[in-house]
Amino acid sequence: MKNSHSESYAAAGVDVTAGYEAVNRIKPLVESTYIPGVMGSLGGFGGLFAPNVAGMKKPVLVSGTDGVGTKLKIAFLMDKHDTVGIDCVAMCVNDIICSGASPLFFLDYVAVGKNVPSRIEAIVSGVTEGCRQAGCALIGGETAEMPGFYPEDEYDLAGFSVGLVDESDMIDGSTLCEGDLLIGLCSNGVHSNGFSLVRKVLLDNPKALDIYVSELGRTIGEELLRPTHIYVKSIQCLRQHGVTVKAISHITGGGLYENVPRMMKEGLTARIRTSSYPVPAIFELIQKSGDIPVRDMYNTFNMGIGLVIAIPKDQVGHALDVLARAGEQSYVIGDVIKGDAGVELV
Repeated sequence: MKNSHSESYAAAGVDVTAGYEAVNRIKPLVESTYIPGVMGSLGGFGGLFAPNVAGMKKPVLVSGTDGVGTKLKIAFLMDKHDTVGIDCVAMCVNDIICSGASPLFFLDYVAVGKNVPSRIEAIVSGVTEGCRQAGCALIGGETAEMPGFYPEDEYDLAGFSVGLVDESDMIDGSTLCEGDLLIGLCSNGVHSNGFSLVRKVLLDNPKALDIYVSELGRTIGEELLRPTHIYVKSIQCLRQHGVTVKAISHITGGGLYENVPRMMKEGLTARIRTSSYPVPAIFELIQKSGDIPVRDMYNTFNMGIGLVIAIPKDQVGHALDVLARAGEQSYVIGDVIKGDAGVELV
């Protein structure tokens, strides 16, 4: 890399030496996520990982990809970039765990208008924190400097993760039956979806981010930037303690109305009691500020529930105890009934 420099490319807005500096800055962060199975080091053309499939009869790879979306606009306005990487990881690994797979590795993609190494370092610090929370390794990625495509102070962030599960241990909803109970694992706020609507109703003035709201216990900006909660280790803990997790739904874009039916099988409906758990104050603020119908709120946001799991009725006490010891706030929010609606909110 020592001889790599192009005055012509730099004049066009792409500084390759800044890219090298960014890699040097993030290398120790990346290495802090390494787990058994990681091969090679940062800087190769492909990330290498050798999964341990010992004892598995039929290993299945489960992949997930996602980005942070327009929540990034909040990061730009606040000039705070060290948490959106957690969101990026969370949106991928929370999807993977819905199939019962344990995330193995993650790759990120950062596209910037101008490569500022310190900002790249902050972004990747969030990615590595998310990987540590999920128990997976960051084994590669890409930083693309794209002058003229993105404004100099803006970027996009997306990621990709792969997990592993034995086919016999997959969670697919096939054993769901009438009478199973639904447990909701609480979110810690808006997470990473619905921000186009959030920005429309709350941020008519950028200074709104600095407003302290006593019900939130923080400013609006601080609340909106709270990173998406990662549920991987809690679900793993449930299964390790013998809880039969029959189905899981990650509550992202489309809210409860769109995501819960994805875990149901034909002829069954999830009946959710919206009064069974506390809805975070940020959602009331959004609803009142935009005069948004209640149904639209539940069809856009997670409304305080980040993950819904279905378990046998006789295991609910044990499951709630395991989740509490894992640090999760959770509630019995409904049950499985006969019907073709997919989900009913009552």
